[in-house]
Amino acid sequence: MRLAVIEPSLCRIDKCAHECVRFCPVNRAGAKCVWIDEELRRAVIDERLCVGCGICVRKCPFSAIHIVNLPERLSGELVHRYGPNGFELFRLPIPKRGAVVGLIGSNGVGKSTSLRILSGELKPNLGRPGGAEWDEIIRFFRGSELQTYFQQLADGGLRAVRKPQEIDAIPRYVKGTVGEVLGRVDERGVSREVASSLGLDKLMGREVKHLSGGELQKLAVAAAMCRDADIYIFDEPSSYLDVRERLRVARAIRGLAGSGKYVVVVEHDLAILDYMCDYVHVLYGEPGAFGIVSLPRGVRVGINAFLRGMLKEENVRFREYEIKFNVKPPERAKLPERVVARWSALEKSLDGFRLSVEPGEVYAGEVIGVLGPNGIGKTTFVRMLVGELTPDSGSVEVRPGVRLSYKPQIIGREGMEGTVREVLARAGVDTSSSITWSELIQPLGLHKLMEREVSELSGGELQRVAVAAALGREADVYLLDEPMAYLDVEQRYAVTRVVRKLTKERGAATIVVEHDLMAQDLIADSVIVFSGEPGVRGEASTPLGLRQGFNRLLAELGVTFRRDPDTLRPRVNKEGSRLDRYLKSIGEYYFTAEVEEEGEEG
Repeated sequence: MRLAVIEPSLCRIDKCAHECVRFCPVNRAGAKCVWIDEELRRAVIDERLCVGCGICVRKCPFSAIHIVNLPERLSGELVHRYGPNGFELFRLPIPKRGAVVGLIGSNGVGKSTSLRILSGELKPNLGRPGGAEWDEIIRFFRGSELQTYFQQLADGGLRAVRKPQEIDAIPRYVKGTVGEVLGRVDERGVSREVASSLGLDKLMGREVKHLSGGELQKLAVAAAMCRDADIYIFDEPSSYLDVRERLRVARAIRGLAGSGKYVVVVEHDLAILDYMCDYVHVLYGEPGAFGIVSLPRGVRVGINAFLRGMLKEENVRFREYEIKFNVKPPERAKLPERVVARWSALEKSLDGFRLSVEPGEVYAGEVIGVLGPNGIGKTTFVRMLVGELTPDSGSVEVRPGVRLSYKPQIIGREGMEGTVREVLARAGVDTSSSITWSELIQPLGLHKLMEREVSELSGGELQRVAVAAALGREADVYLLDEPMAYLDVEQRYAVTRVVRKLTKERGAATIVVEHDLMAQDLIADSVIVFSGEPGVRGEASTPLGLRQGFNRLLAELGVTFRRDPDTLRPRVNKEGSRLDRYLKSIGEYYFTAEVEEEGEEG
């Protein structure tokens, strides 16, 4: 089964010489396989005539064309297609009443489409240009759990609520205080209980426009939970949240399933996905071209299969490499001859908040992770290092001539007008350099987006552009504030590899503020741990080795992790379980030896 897909956002017929039309061998033989549709403003390919030569794919200057050969067996499992030469989705996730079902996969392979279909926002067309009627859809899923689900959805017997992925836009559309907003959407009479469970009870009088990214995330989750629905869908509920808050949100979402509701979650923090879900579906395919939903699996088996890049039962390898973790991190070595920046004990008071920082230094070729709760002063510390803020006491010293490059936490689109290529060029990135392409642009997956308008980008695409803009500048110290927000697991892995490679090769120092512990596990050589009382006071440690730093952070949170014996990935232990009590007794909260899965949670 041959699939020809043209990504409308990438096809720029006004900026190319229509190479796809000119070089198609079928066209040159006198037939009409590829042509320009002036009404659609893009190229069109007739899949019946396409011979799969791939010439148009190689000739397209914007990488807008995908020609894919799929197994014939999938032809009867096509659920939705976005018009001629559009994205195709095969199969759907299966919601289960009283359970949390997770979706894991790359961005662009159909997770959002699946959520829209399950919520009733999008009616599946079964690949038919004229669409499909409900009786056809129900018949299509005959014999599966989805038959009953779509029958209820068609009859109006199911109501769905979906928490959107991007929460940065909330202040532009939602006005009032947190309490007023929750009161307006509270259909179940549970706003106070939900606010308390998510830690919003102290923010009920605060205006939405004054909330931080993490507070906006919790407000969006709370608003969804206050609605009266049968199916609750959460799209990336942990972005901008620290470890404690992620676990708090995960427990609240699990509580919804416990009340007999359908719950579906898309989450890229694998430790939180593991902790929250009962089942997972792996989505794979070619981003922007097609996506396939795997059969449901137990959460541990499903996540391990995703990390390996292979689904044994379906005889599918969807990634050439495995994502691997380390159990025993190296200790931090003192390298005074390679100091790039150092600071004395620092003090800073800002709007009633007081931050104290222990003396420290960073070395050339080192990646330092920054860990701690929201509102504890991490961004304030970063701003002092880059010179945006002056400490009340103490000083920051940098090597003479040291250049700094900074990626902020919140990425505004204001001031980023134009194409991705133009924005990167204005940021000082040499986009004409082959080295920049091979070490930065292509690994981050930006080569297909260079002619896209920044205003059209998704949150994850904008995040990668901001990371590239920061890393593409010549600098000695790179400061990245939450670079993993909105990125899928594979993109996070790509960012960690790019950051580590460029840091070592350039002899620079990179400081990464990030809440995803798995990402910090992969990216950091050492960590700075923040503690204190959010919004009131914060204390920052000197840079510590990973083992010491993770233990300090998790001891304060009262959370322990075990290692999966197959993939070595960290998994959250249930509080009070046998293994949780044992690890706390020996002071090992994260980097532990392999343990047996059976009976581990006591």
